[in-house]
Amino acid sequence: MAVRKNQATLTATEKRNFVNALLALKKSGKYDEFVRTHNEFIMSDGDDTDRVGHRSPSFLPWHRRFLIQFEQELQRIDSSVTLPYWDWTADRTVTASIFAADFLGGNGRSRDAQVTTGPFAYSTGQWNINVSADDRPYLQREMGASVRALPTRAEVDSVLAMATYDMAPWNSASDGFRNHLEGWRGVNLHNRVHVWMGGQMATGVSPNDPVFWLHHCFIDKLWADWQRMHPTSGYLPTGGTTNVVDLKDTMRPWNNVTPADMLDHTKFYTYDR
Repeated sequence: MAVRKNQATLTATEKRNFVNALLALKKSGKYDEFVRTHNEFIMSDGDDTDRVGHRSPSFLPWHRRFLIQFEQELQRIDSSVTLPYWDWTADRTVTASIFAADFLGGNGRSRDAQVTTGPFAYSTGQWNINVSADDRPYLQREMGASVRALPTRAEVDSVLAMATYDMAPWNSASDGFRNHLEGWRGVNLHNRVHVWMGGQMATGVSPNDPVFWLHHCFIDKLWADWQRMHPTSGYLPTGGTTNVVDLKDTMRPWNNVTPADMLDHTKFYTYDR
């Protein structure tokens, strides 16, 4: 059983293996396919017939499936690799271990937000941005420029305490755990981290930045934590809801997986704590 670990605890070898697998997947062209898929499924509330991956109850199971598929591709390259998670409540500065030169590299430079350090810097020739929001071919980051601080542990705990998964109108106006975790209401967790990172992370092509996977791995862990804390509170809605993915509806683009299939993450992986 694969164990997903906090990135702060990874050994030098584990970091190197993860980075090398990312670079190999990028070179093969398969990495960019994930960027395209994510961009396609950033759906707005105004397009209810297509609301799948964001601003809807299926936000969490959709991304759980997306991460599993990505992790499996990495493991085809190196079977030892699992997705690490970034606990941004603890590692919350531009000098945190996740941004070290031997891992995901640092902030972008001031004049154009270009990342110039680490293995994903444009100068390495190994990380060109091919699925772009603005045609610039390099990875961009502007940490802390648009929002000052990352979410705190107290803010996370306040969302984990919410006992109801989701509720009508099942979109960005909804109350409940899913929407508060996603960040359209309340203390704003998931969305705030994307905006704090800036660059591609603040756009629909956010998987261009490898930080995306570690951020969403932590979001997935928080969902797993919530499931453990509220064992009698399941995915909602369960059936008959117009223009929303119900518990046993299939999710695009796979069309062979439902939210119900994604509820038990331990069939695929566990977390280190």
